[in-house]
Amino acid sequence: MDPDQGLTKHRAQELMEVHGPNELRAKPPVPLWRKILKQFQDPLIYLLFVAMLISLVAWLFEGATGAPIDVIVIGAIVILNALIGLAQESKAEGAVAALSRMTAATSTVLRDGSLASVPSSELVPGDILVLAEGDAVGADARLVTATGLRVQESSLTGESEATTKEPATLHAEASIGDRHNMVHKGTAVVQGVGRAVVTATGMDTEMGAIADMLDSTEEDEAPLTKEINKVSKLLGLLVIGIAVVVMGALFLLNGVTSVADAVEILLLGVSLAVAAVPEGLPAILSLVLALGVQSLAKRNAVMKNLHSVETLGSASVIASDKTGTLTRNEMTLRRVVTASGEIGLSGTGYEPSGEVATDADDATLEEARLVLGGGSIANNAQLTNADEGWTIQGDPTEAAFLVAQHKLEGIVERAQGFQRHAEVPFTSDRKMMSVAGYSPYVDRHVLFTKGAPDVLLDHCTRQRVGEDTVELDDARRARILTDVERLSAEGYRTLGVAYKHLPERFDELGEEAEDELVFGGVVGIIDPPRDEARGAIREAHRAGIRTVMITGDHPRTAASIAADLGITGQDARALTGQELDRLTDAEFQEATREVDVYARVAPEHKLRIVDALQADGNVVAMTGDGVNDAPALKTADIGIAMGITGTEVTKESARMILADDNYATIVAAVRQGRGIFDNIRKFLRFLLSSNMGEVVTVFFGVVLAGVIGLSDPDGGLAVPLLATQILWINLITDSGPALAMGVDPDDGDLMARKPRRLDDAIIDRHMWGRVLFIGLVMGAVTLLTIDMFLPGGLIEGSDSLEVARTAGFTTLVFAQLFNAFNARSDDRSAFRGMFANKWLWGAVGLAAVLQVAVVHVPFMQTAFGTVDLDLAHWGVSVAMASLVLWTEELAKLLRRLSAR
Repeated sequence: MDPDQGLTKHRAQELMEVHGPNELRAKPPVPLWRKILKQFQDPLIYLLFVAMLISLVAWLFEGATGAPIDVIVIGAIVILNALIGLAQESKAEGAVAALSRMTAATSTVLRDGSLASVPSSELVPGDILVLAEGDAVGADARLVTATGLRVQESSLTGESEATTKEPATLHAEASIGDRHNMVHKGTAVVQGVGRAVVTATGMDTEMGAIADMLDSTEEDEAPLTKEINKVSKLLGLLVIGIAVVVMGALFLLNGVTSVADAVEILLLGVSLAVAAVPEGLPAILSLVLALGVQSLAKRNAVMKNLHSVETLGSASVIASDKTGTLTRNEMTLRRVVTASGEIGLSGTGYEPSGEVATDADDATLEEARLVLGGGSIANNAQLTNADEGWTIQGDPTEAAFLVAQHKLEGIVERAQGFQRHAEVPFTSDRKMMSVAGYSPYVDRHVLFTKGAPDVLLDHCTRQRVGEDTVELDDARRARILTDVERLSAEGYRTLGVAYKHLPERFDELGEEAEDELVFGGVVGIIDPPRDEARGAIREAHRAGIRTVMITGDHPRTAASIAADLGITGQDARALTGQELDRLTDAEFQEATREVDVYARVAPEHKLRIVDALQADGNVVAMTGDGVNDAPALKTADIGIAMGITGTEVTKESARMILADDNYATIVAAVRQGRGIFDNIRKFLRFLLSSNMGEVVTVFFGVVLAGVIGLSDPDGGLAVPLLATQILWINLITDSGPALAMGVDPDDGDLMARKPRRLDDAIIDRHMWGRVLFIGLVMGAVTLLTIDMFLPGGLIEGSDSLEVARTAGFTTLVFAQLFNAFNARSDDRSAFRGMFANKWLWGAVGLAAVLQVAVVHVPFMQTAFGTVDLDLAHWGVSVAMASLVLWTEELAKLLRRLSAR
């Protein structure tokens, strides 16, 4: 294997077949039988098993004649519920698995002599890893070359300080922390560059050796899950109390005389407790979140955690980088300013076509050749021409030099054959990088340096003028800085290029080599703002979301771009990192309330800005791409890593990956996050109010039995609903409509309201009031329907108890189906956009068909205690059920009028 060529694709495939994927051993998949068993491991299901046992004992006690109908029906409902839960869980698991594939780490390797980005899972022993600042090391590997390479190995060694790496041979056994010529899977490059040959993958790595320990770590529950579980437990305790009261009242009021009556009371109490608690809530919540995350991913916003959607919809500040996020990230070098003059270059993007767009004398052109050639040599990017056109590998700003060198005659030829020997890597603290090597064109060893002009000037003592160099006096320094200010004010990103001749070859360089340089000139690189960013910033502002721009650019450049995008006014200024350092804590806190643009900032400034914004109660979404952005991304409520330019370390630290590096995608994701959260509230409102209707019906049906004429002429037990009917209602109305509401279209203008606070309860006092109100209406129309058909009571009727109960049962089912349309909005009429959700209509239609079947199909009549209803009974039942819709429509109208 040639370290300059790497493996061939064919050889890599052969090794993959031998060694397998570069993955740690995952927990074994849960077998299907365990997943099925899990569906029955719930206290409410245990109650149903108790109900089945009671029914079975009663059936045996009464002579075991005929089939044990109650046992069969309850068992069938338990099995159906388990199948529905299993389907929901499988769908959610599939979404999470797809999410994992989207966020899989990648590594840069040499394959067939070219740089290639491959999934880290496809690394094989013998691969040449190409390492740079911000990379997550994909496998254990031995270094071949290293320049200023430092690796954070705390995940393996526990040491907080990064370790310096070099390719020297070790002469004795060493612990992991002392293996300075090795890099290991699961660690991160924090500085420098290097190449290493992969020695171990998957479970053969050092990380693989501790995989079992890592697998035992459990994550804390998300706030939304905690609140849902809390609500379910609260409802459980409340309903168990009501069930006990109902059973006690039935025993006292009905004078139970037979085992059958006692069994029926017990079954009713158990069924009421089971039906009133929405035990399917966690599964429905997970599935709705999973579907929402899949939808976000299709729009280039990849959430790494399902429950981060809740936080995303609450964002009140988006702290965004400039390059690539607010701008197109099509870095084009357009201006070169030197001691003798200035030239402009034509062309856009990475197509190396264009020419000098301005007239210039020979001295200016010669100086420009030096600047563009030096910037192209002090460079780690790669420009290639493939079938899909010109593409780059590496930093877009560096690639701009590679493109520009083709536009001025003589540069490419002079740079050819340059032999790189050593490098001082770029870091965000130094803001510069250097490369040393032998140049055949001048037959000398040369050091080329590029970096921020103001930083680079501090390392320069002379300036290139034509073919000569002159002393870099104060006047020349002032002129250079004036040129930088002018270019920055015009929106250009500026970089300076310098050089010096070396007396000999150096295979290793330190920062001390970057002194007494000769300043060559300054380039202006334009990265035009994204057209869609302007509209997205306006949309965010309308939604009460503040946009803060944080960049390493010159403050004048930052202010110009921010004003152009509408982040600030024309007269606003950018606050620099140096200015931030001079502020007290109180002044810093005040500055973050007023300043929207920060320039020339270091990573610690980003972290401090995020902390200050959060201290003011903001929910902060923060973007980043470099390794030093990782702490700020972790601290932010929603850390957002760039999918194109972002390093692997930032992707691991973030909660969301922006596949297209576009600010507009963040705003679109916030809008969708708000929609997902609204849909969660919709199905919670529906489930809780519908279950409350069942509780109200049974409770007041027992308490007010004498008032509504509810009695059994044969002296048996008279209840408004049978236990099996309650379970049936729960089966057909809970899952389908609730899931359909989870994918409901947006309810109105989501971006016209202010962000939700994270500490606001998802089920607030207002929602509880609506739940209770709708539950009371449902119970009232159901009991009035029963009363309407029974002799006596408030309304005189002439039907049997079985007919009246079947009509009441049907009324309650359809009342819940009408309630599904109510629950789509808290204040908007159900008739607005009524047909927008085809899934909801499908779920409601299926439930209605099943209810017709349970009333008229003979074997289902036997199972659920129903009898045939004629057209008049059906008309009354559906009409009474619709009162739930009309009552809520009136309440919504009153709320809208009150709000006006």
